Amino acid sequence: MRTLKDKVIFISGASRGIGREIALRCAQDGAILVITGKTSKPHPKLSGTIHSVVDEIEQAGANALALQLDVRDEHAIAAAVGKVVKAFGGIDVLINNASAIQMTHTVDTAMRRFDLMFGVNVRGTFACSQACIPLLAKAKNPHILNLAPPLNMDPTWFKDHVAYTMSKYGMSMCTLGMAAELKEQGIAVNSLWPRTTIATAAIEAHFPDEIMQRSRKPAIMADAAYAILTQDSRQATGNFYLDEEVLKAQGVTDFDQYALDPSVEPYPDLFL
Repeated sequence: MRTLKDKVIFISGASRGIGREIALRCAQDGAILVITGKTSKPHPKLSGTIHSVVDEIEQAGANALALQLDVRDEHAIAAAVGKVVKAFGGIDVLINNASAIQMTHTVDTAMRRFDLMFGVNVRGTFACSQACIPLLAKAKNPHILNLAPPLNMDPTWFKDHVAYTMSKYGMSMCTLGMAAELKEQGIAVNSLWPRTTIATAAIEAHFPDEIMQRSRKPAIMADAAYAILTQDSRQATGNFYLDEEVLKAQGVTDFDQYALDPSVEPYPDLFL
């Protein structure tokens, strides 16, 4: 059984939600976590900062580094990667978790919001991958994991939020293309997406409370990510994983443990 002990894991958008939960799960193995995000000071409406997550990781007995980072800025990414190399010597895993969302029709999507979604989701994923690939190529079991949906050209997933869908599918295309490009180097590139909505600030902000109550806890994504990252990078690449399917393959049968409210049916996520 592979372990993440002493593996250097760079996570974007890790100050709360799924990114934070994945970091805490990896910390249980003794991984070294690089927690990046824009929130370095407490937000008036959102809990968590990069520093509070590092505190949690250190309390769990693992090592972590907090770096404020705007993934739209390639120079800031290069500087962050340089700090990681100086502190820990390299990078073993990149998790592209940072994401911006606005589910609006075309005429209701301000171009600044369009640019934000493409800047964070597509450009951020591409730029972080580009900066980390030379280091991942030197690692023993290197992985890139994108929090992005399986590609599906059904117009259903476009018609109500064209810009958001294009931006998330841009992340998915990074998975598709880079997996093929980097296969000979032994760098795994995969996507992970939830079968149900996950109880995060994004769901709370953009969906009715009923959907929030029918969501699962971020821990299900963290457990699935851990299972993916401990696979052989040369044997498992180019996949569009769903959290539930990953865990079923691991022998998990009790999914009520992840439910916010086990008495209600989980709500299916977008793109599935």
